[in-house]
Order: sequence, then C-alpha cells, then structure tokens
Amino acid sequence: MRPIRPRLALLGAALLAATPLALATPATATADTTAAPTVEERRLDKAVPQEILRRSGFDDAAPDFARALAGVGSPAEAERVISRDGRALWQRAVDRVQGRGPAGGDLSRDDDRPLYWARLGMTRALGEWQPGFPLTDARRAALLRTLERTSRGEDSLDLPAGKHIKRIVVTGFDPFQLDDDVRRSNPSGAAALALDGTTIRTDSGPARVETAVFPVRWTDFADGTVERTLLPAFQSGPRRVDAFMTVSQGRVGRFDVERTNGTWRGGYPDNANISRTETAPIPSDVPTQHPQPQWTTTTLPYEKIVAADTGPTPVYDHTEVTEIPAGATTPVVRPNGPTPGSTARAGGGGDYLSNEIAYRATLLRDAVGLKAPGGHLHTPVLQFGPNNTDPTTGQITDPDFVHNREAITAQVRSILTVAATTTR
Repeated sequence: MRPIRPRLALLGAALLAATPLALATPATATADTTAAPTVEERRLDKAVPQEILRRSGFDDAAPDFARALAGVGSPAEAERVISRDGRALWQRAVDRVQGRGPAGGDLSRDDDRPLYWARLGMTRALGEWQPGFPLTDARRAALLRTLERTSRGEDSLDLPAGKHIKRIVVTGFDPFQLDDDVRRSNPSGAAALALDGTTIRTDSGPARVETAVFPVRWTDFADGTVERTLLPAFQSGPRRVDAFMTVSQGRVGRFDVERTNGTWRGGYPDNANISRTETAPIPSDVPTQHPQPQWTTTTLPYEKIVAADTGPTPVYDHTEVTEIPAGATTPVVRPNGPTPGSTARAGGGGDYLSNEIAYRATLLRDAVGLKAPGGHLHTPVLQFGPNNTDPTTGQITDPDFVHNREAITAQVRSILTVAATTTR
C-alpha cells in the first residue's frame, strides 16, 4: 500500500502477520491482570465500526468469544478455544464474501471490513479476559498471536497435492489510515476473501487459490509473520506453491505490477501509529540470503499481464525506484530500476508495508530456491462515490463504493489467471 498523501492522492505501499504488536500490559503477571486496549482496538468504539459490525451481523463475534473465554479452565483449553474461534471468524468472513450462508445484514457481501473490526473486538476481549488460573503477560501475548494467525487465514493455506492442479497463494491487507477516514476498506483484503479456497480455470489447467490477510503493522513484519506464513507453501514437497501474488492498495485509477522491491522502511505510521525508518529486519530463524540484498525482483509474467485484457482499469509494469547510487549519499529516482551497487530507499511499491511484503516474499522465494512466478500487485485506490467523500458526514457505503470494490476483485482474479497460466 502507499500512504495517501493529500497532494498526490496516493495510497501507500504494502502490507503484513504472525506476531502482533506487543500489548501494553501491567508489569506484574498475576491471574487478574489485563491488557490495555491497543490503538487499533480503541477505534472500535467509534460509530462507523459499530455500524459496520451491526449491518454485517458480525457484532456478535466478540461477545460470543468473550463468553467462550469465560468458560475456559486451563491454558491448554484456552489455546483450543482461541484457535477454534479464530478459524471460525476467518471462515465466516470468507463464506460471507463468497455468498454462503446468511448475509447477516444489509452491508454488501463483498465487504472486508467486518472481519477487521470483529477481530479487533475479539483481541480486545482477550486482553480484558481474567481467567481463573494464572496467566502471565507472555502467555496472553502468545494466545493473542494464535488469535491473529488463525483469524487471518495464516495457518490454513491448505494447498492440495498432485500433478494435475496448480497451487497459488494470494495475500491481502487490513484497511489502513483509519484516523483519516475510519470508513476505509482495503480492496486487497476483499480480493483475498473472495479468492480463498477457490479454483480458477486456466489454459494450462485448474489452479487452487489459498489466501491470507496481513496486518498493517511494522512490528508484525519484523517478527516474521510474512515468512512464517509463506514458508510451508514455499518449501519443497508435493504441496509446494506454483505461483504467488502479494496484493495491496496503491494508486488511483491503475494497477501496478511492481518490478523491483527495496529493503528500506520509510517510516510512515502504521495502524498502531508506530513509525519505523530502517532496513527491514529479517528474523534469524527464517531462511534468507546473506548479505541481505538491497533489492529483489518480481518473477510475475508482467509483460503478459500488461498485454492481457484483464479488465477496465489499465495495468502497468511499474519499474521506478528510489536509490542512493553507489558511492553517493543523496537519494535519486530511477525510472527504470536500480543501478548496480545502489542502496534502496523505495521500491516500485514505495517504502511502506506493501513494498515490504513484496520484498520479504521474494527474498524468501530466492532463499529457498523456489522457481515460480511471484511478486506484488498494487490495486487502484478504492473510492467512495462522488457525493460520499467527506469522512465526517459520509455514509459507510454507497453503490459506487461497492461497484468499485467488486470491479477491483474481478480484475485481480483475471490478473491472477494470467499469472497462473504461465506456471509449469
């Protein structure tokens, strides 16, 4: 994703999430301690999130989860209940978007926001939970990681074995920049929900798609949530992925296949209002390359994607980066990619979390020797209708908003089909 900058109307680089941000917890670790609400959780009390939950039927998720926690009698049971309810929330969101079961309200089925806000209700309930047995801060944080992982599809990339079906992984992101407009949706997350568990038909056979949605938080990425989610699918074996595509929201009115990804974090605040300006840290317990490269490159078939008729919005092979040339100290923009020996300051996807997920996924690809099409796709910015642009007075949805999101999802599917056709 690209951060939305008012003058440029851009929406920042991509996103992330196996390990969530550390909870603000009391120093003591007794049975009756609780965790203070996070920055994201505090947004839950606004009118818009509550309306989204109510109009989707997801307003029952957090209360039901809190009641389930109240009956838990041991740490092992807590792990089981949290895993079960996290997976159930993910599947419920996938089913709603894909048209299975009741809609639960009048909010359009393609909406990704119920999952985001319901998850935050559940994480807040877990933070407030006072079990009848000792629960240390570290143990509560571990349970929170379980809830995050299961409710994002990170532990359920269930790729089939066999030679007659292709295996594809797609990732999306949470909504972000919510302090500017709490109504925001993320079309990459909506596309991930729409594609999870589906089979797409290509000229070279069927392809099974599995998806996950990452948080927009620097800390989760540094903790290795991307690598730990993707590694089982990237490793050698009968279920090894044949193609992958990380997806995030990018610029107005265009799709971009990002050619080059950089290792630099530019510091734009995330959903926790935390900034990071540094080289992307790679956890020591995941495969990587040494020395850490400044740049990685897409292996998506960008020429074929750009040339194909995938939908109404133009698709570009985006090659621009920002670098510090070898021997220099000042960043410069390179329209055609980095020069030898340069230091990254922004990949094609910028210097935010969408660039970083692309960098991490392709770095992992190279570290484990995966020879498959893979890289990053930026979607257009999802826009409200022309009479619904003011976040202080606007509605949470409108016909243009729904149409725009559905059109983006449809074109993501078409682009993915082109990429899948090129696999072996």
